[in-house]
Amino acid sequence: MTVPVLTFFNNKGGVGKTSLAYHLAWMFAEMEKRTFIVDLDPQANLTAAFLREDELANLWIDEGVPGATVYNCVQPLSRTSGLAYPEAKKIDDRLVLLPGDLRLSRFEDTLAEEWGNCFGSDPYRAMRVTSAFWELVQSGADEFCADLVVMDVGPSLAALNRSAMIATDFIVVPLAADLFSLQGLRNLGPTLRSWREEWQERVMHWKNPEFALPRGRMEPLGYLVHQHGVRLGRPVKAYDQWVRRIPSEYARHVVEAETHDRQWSVGNDEHCIATVKHYRSLIPLGQTADKPIFSLTSADGAIGAHATAAMEAGKDFRSLALKILSRMEAAESRNGSVDDGNTEPP
Repeated sequence: MTVPVLTFFNNKGGVGKTSLAYHLAWMFAEMEKRTFIVDLDPQANLTAAFLREDELANLWIDEGVPGATVYNCVQPLSRTSGLAYPEAKKIDDRLVLLPGDLRLSRFEDTLAEEWGNCFGSDPYRAMRVTSAFWELVQSGADEFCADLVVMDVGPSLAALNRSAMIATDFIVVPLAADLFSLQGLRNLGPTLRSWREEWQERVMHWKNPEFALPRGRMEPLGYLVHQHGVRLGRPVKAYDQWVRRIPSEYARHVVEAETHDRQWSVGNDEHCIATVKHYRSLIPLGQTADKPIFSLTSADGAIGAHATAAMEAGKDFRSLALKILSRMEAAESRNGSVDDGNTEPP
């Protein structure tokens, strides 16, 4: 059995996906889920949330250490050799991180080139490169005996994220209530379907695969909406205007459901996992303390109202983690559990 991979993804940046991935990874670990975190966003913000600046300097300045970052793992493939084995950083007893790397963008051209070569007469190298992230994620998860993988990616719809999605089983879509998030949904849904179909065509083309291949499942579990932080005036009206449109836009473009004659709101939409609070001043406190906001103590400056807010945040994230895990379990029950990849055409 392979380890299920959960990815936070939207074509729109600035919707809090990295913060969600960070806090939920910590919460999964608190819930005794051994969690392997993989940062496939070339901006590496998730890595920066977990590691101190001196640790980042050691990782990124000493560029030649095999397996130390995602890029160090895949970079040998640019020279036709194999992957370097991932050397994950221990964050906690139930939490390890495969750090991101700003140099990962250099691998994009290789991925784009090999995508087309998957239809060649000997697709071995092309399929090895295209499925590299899946192999990397599963080998690291297996070494850690992980229960699940939490993966963060950038907002692009280019070759890097296409290979990341091939490695993904389940997708959670974070949203802000604005025009840009709605447009992101219109891009995201068709792109995921296209990537899924194109990957299956490549798997079918390779009649006698020489190694296991990912399913390319990339199943959307639902979306999260960030609440607006302003309570008075025009911004709230703008928030209401866009949040009312999210359910139908998600249904139409991401899951291709009929939307006519339905009166939806995020409150009664089956695809809405939750609305996420605006935690305001807790976020900088957590960043200063290098810990999730629900772990803040009086020693970190969480006193009075901040202490209460930190406790409430813990309840919120535990509830959110349980909802996501429940949806993952339901999806596996519906469609069959995550398997060991395809060695035969699906």
